[in-house]
Amino acid sequence: MATHSVTPPPTQPTEKKEHRWPLSSLGELYRKWRGGGRPRHRNFQLLFYLSMVALVIQTALLFLALFEPPLPYKVSEAAAEKLDSPEFAHVLSALSRGVLRHYDSIEVLTNGESYYPNELDAIRGARHSINLEAYIFKDGKVAREFVRTLVERAKAGVKVNLLVDALGSPTMTSEKLKPLTDAGGRAAWYNSVRWYTWPNINNRTHRELVIIDGTIGFIGGAGWADHWLHREKDDPRWRDTMVRVSGEIVTGLQSAFAENWLEATGEILTGREYFPMVRPAGSDKALIVASAPSSGRSTEARVLFQTLLASAQRRIWITTPYFLPDAGIRKELIRAIKERHVDVQILVPGHRSDHAMTRNSSRALYGELLQNGAKIYEYQPAMIHAKTLVVDSLWSVAGSTNMDSRSFNINDEINLAVADTTVAARLEQDFRNDVSQSHQITYDQWKRRPMIERAQEWFGSLYQRQQ
Repeated sequence: MATHSVTPPPTQPTEKKEHRWPLSSLGELYRKWRGGGRPRHRNFQLLFYLSMVALVIQTALLFLALFEPPLPYKVSEAAAEKLDSPEFAHVLSALSRGVLRHYDSIEVLTNGESYYPNELDAIRGARHSINLEAYIFKDGKVAREFVRTLVERAKAGVKVNLLVDALGSPTMTSEKLKPLTDAGGRAAWYNSVRWYTWPNINNRTHRELVIIDGTIGFIGGAGWADHWLHREKDDPRWRDTMVRVSGEIVTGLQSAFAENWLEATGEILTGREYFPMVRPAGSDKALIVASAPSSGRSTEARVLFQTLLASAQRRIWITTPYFLPDAGIRKELIRAIKERHVDVQILVPGHRSDHAMTRNSSRALYGELLQNGAKIYEYQPAMIHAKTLVVDSLWSVAGSTNMDSRSFNINDEINLAVADTTVAARLEQDFRNDVSQSHQITYDQWKRRPMIERAQEWFGSLYQRQQ
C-alpha cells in the first residue's frame, strides 16, 4: 500500500503581542470613526495630557475630602458675660445660629428601656404629623415596632414622614417600608448614591430625631436598632441618652428635619401640621443648634462646643462614644485646666467599643490631656453611645454630635443647648453613675501601653478624620 508523507506547514514565528494601553484602543476607535488612515497623534497626546490632569485633580479632591486638616478653632478672648446671664445666651445664639426659643419641659431619658417607650407613646398620640429622621434605622424588633406604629397613625390620617440616611441604614429597604407607604406614609433616603451626588457622598445625616405635631420632640444619640434595647450575643445593650422636649423649642427640630427632607425629596414642608403657633408656658429658653458643613469648613456644632469650653469656670464633663478631639479642642481643655483650674472629666467607651480602631486612635490622644490634669474614664459594662456635655453645672448640650472630625466637619448634626440647673443635675447624675462603672486611665498607665497598641494608634491616625 502506498504511503504518503504529509509535510507539516512551516512553523510561523510567534509574534510577540504588544501590550496595548487604553490610549491605543482609543486611537483605533478614533481612526475608525474618522474613516481609517493614520492616527492623529497630536490629538491623542492632548487627550492623554487632559486625562492625566483630570486624574490628578480628582485624586487631589479625594485626598482633601479624606484628609483635609480641621479648621484651627480658637477663642482669642473668652466672653465677659457670665454663663447664667441673658447676654451670654444671646452671644451663644448668635455664634451657633441657634434661635433662642421657649420650652415647656425638658426630660432626660436614659437608655432604650426609657426612651423607646416614650417615643412610641408620643407617636401613638399624634394627631397631625410625625417626622422621624435617623442615621441608623436598622431592620429588627425595634425598627419593626416603630414601623407598625407609624403605619397605624398613617392609616388614621396622620401625615407620617420617615427620613433615613442611605448609607447609615442599608438594611431598611423600600420593600420593608412598603406597609408604611401603602398606608399613606412617606419614606425617603438622605443623600442616596447617584452619579451626581458623588462630590457630597461623604456628607451624611447623623441626626436622630422624632417630632410629633410640631410640639413634642426627641433628640439625642440613639438610632433605632435592637442593640439599643436588647443584648446581642455577648454584647449588652448600649448605654445611651435621649432628651424629650416640648413647646416652642420643637420648631427648631422641625426646621432641621424640613431642611433634610427638602434635600432628599425636593419638597418643602409647610402648614400648621408641622409648624403650629405654640404659646409659651414659661419664660425659660433653649437653643436648637442644627449643624451642617460649610464651604469654609466651619460648623455650628463646633462653634457651640468651642465657645462653651472656653467659657467654663468650674467644670467640664464630657460623655462621648468617639473621642477624637482636634488640636483646638485639646488646647482649649488644657487652657481651662491650667489657667482657670476647671475640673475636666471625660467619659469614653472601654473594651466594648463598637469601633476598635477608633478607640485606639482615641487613646493616642490621651497623653497631653492626662499630663495636664484631665481625668479620663473608660466605661466597662457596655458600649456607651451617649453624647453630652455639662459646663459649670448649668449649661448642658445633648444631641447627635461626637467629639470627632466627622461630627464637627462632615456630617449633619443637631444639638439641644440649655442653661438649666435641673437638666444639668440630671445629666451629672448619669455621669457619676457611669463613672462608678468605669476604669480611670492614669498618665503612667498610658505611658506603659504596649507597642502593639501604639502601632494600632499610629495606623488609625492616618485616617483619623474619617473615623
